[in-house]
Amino acid sequence: MSNISINIKGIGQHDFKDGVTPLEIMSETKGISSDSIICKVDGTLTDLSASLSSDCELQFMDAKSKDGHSVLLHSTAHLMAQAVKRLFPKTKVTIGPFLENRFYYDFDVETPFTEDDLLKIEEEMLKISEENLSIVHEKKSQEEAVKFFEDIDETYKVEIINDLGDDETLKVYSQGEFTDLCRGPHVPSTGVIKHFKLLASSAAYWRGDENNQTLQRVYGTSFQNKKDLKKYLLMLEEQKKRDHRKIGKELDLYFFDDEVGPGLPLWTPNGTVLIDQLEALANEMETASGYLRVRTPHLTKGELYEKSGHLDHYISSMYSAMDVDGIDYYMKPMNCPHHHKIFANSPKSYRDLPYRLSEYGTCYRYEKSGELFGLMRVRSMQMNDGHIYCTEEQFKDEFIDVCNLYMKYFKIFGIEKYEMRLSLHDPKDLGKKFIDNPTLWKKTEDDVRNALKGAKLKFVESVGDAAFYGPKIDVQVWSSIGREFTLATNQVDFAVPDRFDLNYTDKDGSSKTPLCIHRAPLGTHERFIGFLIEHFGGNFPLWLAPKQVTILPVSDKYNEYAESITKELKSSGVRASLDSRSEKIGSKIRDAEMQKINIMIIVGEKEVENQTVTIRRRFVKEQKELSLQEFSKDILSEIKERRVSN
Repeated sequence: MSNISINIKGIGQHDFKDGVTPLEIMSETKGISSDSIICKVDGTLTDLSASLSSDCELQFMDAKSKDGHSVLLHSTAHLMAQAVKRLFPKTKVTIGPFLENRFYYDFDVETPFTEDDLLKIEEEMLKISEENLSIVHEKKSQEEAVKFFEDIDETYKVEIINDLGDDETLKVYSQGEFTDLCRGPHVPSTGVIKHFKLLASSAAYWRGDENNQTLQRVYGTSFQNKKDLKKYLLMLEEQKKRDHRKIGKELDLYFFDDEVGPGLPLWTPNGTVLIDQLEALANEMETASGYLRVRTPHLTKGELYEKSGHLDHYISSMYSAMDVDGIDYYMKPMNCPHHHKIFANSPKSYRDLPYRLSEYGTCYRYEKSGELFGLMRVRSMQMNDGHIYCTEEQFKDEFIDVCNLYMKYFKIFGIEKYEMRLSLHDPKDLGKKFIDNPTLWKKTEDDVRNALKGAKLKFVESVGDAAFYGPKIDVQVWSSIGREFTLATNQVDFAVPDRFDLNYTDKDGSSKTPLCIHRAPLGTHERFIGFLIEHFGGNFPLWLAPKQVTILPVSDKYNEYAESITKELKSSGVRASLDSRSEKIGSKIRDAEMQKINIMIIVGEKEVENQTVTIRRRFVKEQKELSLQEFSKDILSEIKERRVSN
């Protein structure tokens, strides 16, 4: 038998017999972690049980790596499905993907699972783990796979297979008596999966369509060790406390109403303060960066979206057309085409570029009812949108300036952990999901990649997640408790400007098409405010807080002095309110703390005599007695500087 040469990352070059598996390499080679559960062969995720038949690069990974953890999560979903089938044999299985730190599996069951059922499923999963069943895969033709799943009455698997392309070779993974259709890869055995927890169950629709069968979705999580599992579960508990839906209600920031419609938030005066402050911040920073403010209508003829390509690529996320004078009009799902029209409205020369437009435009997108989630997934959204039209020579600086703008926002909001994800096209989807121009795709992706490297910005790459018109940067951020959010985007458009015949006159008098950068540093107000609520736990920094100061007289006889303080603070632009109720001061303080008001001013006999105020701040034990002038100066300085903490 011939030998093959394998370069093991971190170990070096070694020769092995043709057909060797990564598992065998692990047992034969010193220095490879025994915690490895998956590997990459020439950059492709591969099962440890796979046979290697040619020279290659080999990298072993444990479940603490991103890829390794994803595989562990998905393998745990299969483990759960096997446990469900053992306990509830009549159940039909559907799909079980992984999410960020979680997995789920959808089941067609006669009755919804109870909390007791979830505990039973967990217990059965532990038994299967202890059985340490080997997880093996085999390839089947479509015909073979259909027959196999028909024989075991797994009708959903049959439907999935029949929807695939003709003559596609499929993978099935088996562990003991359980077999599932899956691309893989998986951990080598069920014994690897030890530290997991089922989190919740809920209703779901087959393929997300509310017209289809109602399924039972079970969520869970899984980690390599008990410590990481415990840490994640504690974070989930903290998330429950910080849930933007819960705090939003407690602080009276926004609400939804059935008569208005799902996914259409109504902002209260308190919530509107947040929006106004964010918009003021963006206006200030964008004006300083040379952006020009514009406004565009909520309703537009369909022909505009035909020209932009959105009707071809985005129609499922748009509201249905409405007939106006015999012409199809659509609610605006994005601002891009309108900004292109504004650019084209007057002649441009190279001297006018870069030409930067910004708008807080309200957009409308049809999200399926099952996908709506508080402020994170809504149907009406106020978008911090903007477009930069520039020359090729200007592109690098403009693109990096946008990324640097993100950094400024992160500093203001105390966001310490973030990641740039360069989303690229998938060549096999050209002409379908992506504009069919491979030359421009390569050039533009290389330009973005080089710009990021030149600016020494850390990024990861993700194939298949680009916009239909060009590559993009998706900005992932982590809240103060470690929850991940997709916050902002920075996109390059090499296709649509040509569709709109956008042009400028160059130095030599020739007509050229500009590049277009789409950017939304704060994303939508809805999603960003949802993030901020959870990031701060409702304890907003002073400059952003809907209620900044409350004045608390210790008894009614000090109300007149308290009213004068309230009036003076309001006249200075401070969001101050007076609690003049005939309640004990302790009760007033507790109520202010429940409302998460940053500063309480307590006034009584001493304060009236000295013409001072006593300051009590949240999370600060020490109280201060100051003149109103001193206090006003301090607080206005803090607000102006937009300090995250005092």
